Amino acid sequence: MGIEIRNVSKQFGNFQALADVSLDIEAGELVALLGPSGCGKTTLLRIIAGLETPDQGSILFSGEDTTDVHVRERGVGFVFQHYALFRHMTVFENVAFGLRVKPRSVRPSEAQIKEKVHSLLGLVQLDWLADRFPSQLSGGQRQRIALARALAVEPKVLLLDEPFGALDAKVRKELRRWLRRLHDDLHVTSIFVTHDQEEALEVADRVVLMNAGKVEQIGSPQEVWDHPASPFVYGFLGDVNLFHGRAHEGEIQLDGMKLDSPEHSGAQNAKAFAYVRPHDFEVARYAPGADGIVATLDRAIVIGPIARLELIPVDAPKPSAESLIEAQMPSQKFRDMGLKEGDKLVLTPRKARVFVDAGEGI
Repeated sequence: MGIEIRNVSKQFGNFQALADVSLDIEAGELVALLGPSGCGKTTLLRIIAGLETPDQGSILFSGEDTTDVHVRERGVGFVFQHYALFRHMTVFENVAFGLRVKPRSVRPSEAQIKEKVHSLLGLVQLDWLADRFPSQLSGGQRQRIALARALAVEPKVLLLDEPFGALDAKVRKELRRWLRRLHDDLHVTSIFVTHDQEEALEVADRVVLMNAGKVEQIGSPQEVWDHPASPFVYGFLGDVNLFHGRAHEGEIQLDGMKLDSPEHSGAQNAKAFAYVRPHDFEVARYAPGADGIVATLDRAIVIGPIARLELIPVDAPKPSAESLIEAQMPSQKFRDMGLKEGDKLVLTPRKARVFVDAGEGI
C-alpha cells in the first residue's frame, strides 16, 4: 500500500515539530526516516500511524484520505524501541493477542490462531520459544517477538520507531540484516525511524533525511551518500572534515590549498565550505613547497585494516577539537611509511564537496 504525505505541519506549543512536509512512499518499500533528535521523524511516524493529528496537511493510504481515520482502522502495525511485550503472557500469547481481540465477526478460530502464531514465530526464527515469558528472552529475541506480534494482524503498513535502539551494537547489526531479509520476503510497506546513519544506509530502499522539522533530502542510500544535497546531509552522514574558505570564479581557496570547483564558476569572492571525508585524503610526508594542508600527526589509531589519523594543522592558531583533521589510510601503508606521532605530513583531498554561501558575493 502506497502512502502520500501532503504538506503536513505540526506544532507543540512554540516548538515547530514539522513544517510543510510532503513525501511519497511506494507500496512494498522500506523507507528510513533519518535525522538527529528533535528533527521531527518520530512525530511524522506517529501522524502516519494516527497517534497524532497534524495541524495541517493530509495523509493518504492508497489514494484515500486517512487523516481523520482512527488508529484502529488504519491497518498499521507498530514496533517501538522498548518492546512493550505483555510480561504476564507467554511468547505465544503475546503474538496471538492482536488476533484474539479482533471483533467476533472477523476473529479467526482457535485452530487458525494457533497455526498463524506458529507460522509467524517460524518466520522470525523463534518458534522454539513459544512457551517462554518475555523475561526469559534476550533483548534481540524480545524485539523479534514484538515484530511477530505487529505482523500477526496482517498490517498494510509496518511502522518501526528506533526498533533496535536499546540493543548493543552486535545484536543491532544482526537484526538489521534480518529485518532486510524479512522485508524482502514479505514486501509490506515499512517505515522506520532511526538516528543511526549506518542502520538507515544498510537497511532502507530509500532514506529521508530530516532536520528541524523539514525534509533535507530523499534518495537511495547510494544517492544520499554520493550526492549530499546540503551541508547538513554531508555532515550528518558519517565522519567528515569541514574547511572554510572563499570561492572565486571556479576556484576555492582554503586552509593552505586550492581546489578547482567549476560548478561555482559564478562565485565572486563568496564564503565557501568544503567537506572532505577521512578516506578521501592522500597522506604524504611533508616536503617544502608541497601543495596541500600541512599538519602534525597527533595520534594514530591502528585497528584491523584501517589506520585512523588525527592531525593538527601547523598553522592552527590554537590546537583544539575544532581544528583537528581526521584522515584514514590502509594499516599496511601506514606501517610501510613508518609514520609516528609528531611527524609532519601533507594532506591532499582526492575528493571534496564544496558549498558556496548563496547569500554572499554572487
